[in-house]
Amino acid sequence: MELTTRYLGLTLGNPLVASASPLSRTVDGVRRLADAGVGAVVLYSLFEEQLRREAEENARLAQVGAESFPESLSYFPAGADTDHGPRRYLSLLERAAGAIEVPVIGSLNGITPGSWAGYARSMQDAGAAAIELNIYYLPGDPHIDGRDVEQRHIDVLSRVKDSVTVPVAVKLSPHFSSMGEMALRLDEAGADGLVLFNRFLQPDIDPETLTAVPAITLSTAAESRLPQTWIALLRGRVRASLAATTGVESPVDLIKYLLAGADVVMTASALLRHGPEHAGVLLDGLCEWMGRKGYATVDELRGLLAVPAGADETATERGDYVSALREANNSAYGPW
Repeated sequence: MELTTRYLGLTLGNPLVASASPLSRTVDGVRRLADAGVGAVVLYSLFEEQLRREAEENARLAQVGAESFPESLSYFPAGADTDHGPRRYLSLLERAAGAIEVPVIGSLNGITPGSWAGYARSMQDAGAAAIELNIYYLPGDPHIDGRDVEQRHIDVLSRVKDSVTVPVAVKLSPHFSSMGEMALRLDEAGADGLVLFNRFLQPDIDPETLTAVPAITLSTAAESRLPQTWIALLRGRVRASLAATTGVESPVDLIKYLLAGADVVMTASALLRHGPEHAGVLLDGLCEWMGRKGYATVDELRGLLAVPAGADETATERGDYVSALREANNSAYGPW
């Protein structure tokens, strides 16, 4: 089977990409992912707070002790590893890019334009084949205007695009009033790829201790339907590459995303659950299915179930919604 895929202008051996996760925090971890057969590796994310912390430490040193170093620690995100700052990240990126043959993609996680541009350029210089912008922004202030939230994404993208020559992808949340229009705006602003979707990791509540508890849960296959729907809608309507992420557990999930129109399919949860070697299970399952269905290349099946060009997208989604409700009611109570 021919699985060669184009993503962000890069040629990948197959459409399975290891998304940012703790598995890529070491060169050995990156090498295990590559050896398992993934087409590319997105390095774990460098956080905006880490960039800020490094800048504050540099300012402290310049002031010869005028500021207290411990105060700068309050800007570092809880749970993030203080041993992996910007300089260590760039060192890892350089060594990882030299250790494997598949592309290594750098990842920046933050919410403000800030110094992203400079560090994106440093990632490029360290060997990143592309940059993924993970704009993790949940505006808690009810007075923040929705258009301002959207513009922040455009501003971050524009600054980074102006500073690098490698491709730039934007990892989005689905929480826009008009997701399709936001995708078009980012596409027009020069995004080389859209990664759908980011998962917000809100804390849980412990009623016994009366505290908010940080909680990270791995994704499940049921969560794939939302990104699957939007990829099917955006296929052929944007110039940017489309990357699917969330809910990839089995070969079936990989196949569904490709049929919807994804250029690549990213996974982290399945590889964390089962180990990097699970990538081989996913790819073997894809090849077995392609053989049964008579597809010789992955391009033959990509986008077969995307919403056709010229179709009324809103009517299509409304129709799917009504059909799903009708099917549920018929199963439970008989025909409408």
